[in-house]
Amino acid sequence: MPGEVQVKKGSELTAASGAQTEGMTRINAITNLSDQICGSVMIAKPHTASAVHHHGEEDTIVYAAKGYGAIVSGPNGLKRQELAPGDFALIPAFAEHQEVNDSDEDITWIITRGGRNPIVHNLEGWGKS
Repeated sequence: MPGEVQVKKGSELTAASGAQTEGMTRINAITNLSDQICGSVMIAKPHTASAVHHHGEEDTIVYAAKGYGAIVSGPNGLKRQELAPGDFALIPAFAEHQEVNDSDEDITWIITRGGRNPIVHNLEGWGKS
């Protein structure tokens, strides 16, 4: 028998409820409800950058909902990819990366991960656990 449809209203989302990375506010939306997937919202204030981090064994899909930001990745953070509203990005499991907002406005990204709860492992720098 299939499970019940569950809805999380935007008005129910609370700030800083997910695993945090310096410079970003992560807000859990759909967590602990499925063994296969979870969802959250990430808000980056103007002129901020997250710590270098990865998401363990979870693949991550990013949907850029508002604002213009970037994902920095690759060896020593040498690859920078810009995201505009409507863009998607795939961050593979264990891929070190950093979210960057160089703009004067908040950016909002919708995050979907392959796991029951979001995993965030902050690092001391590129290639340093």
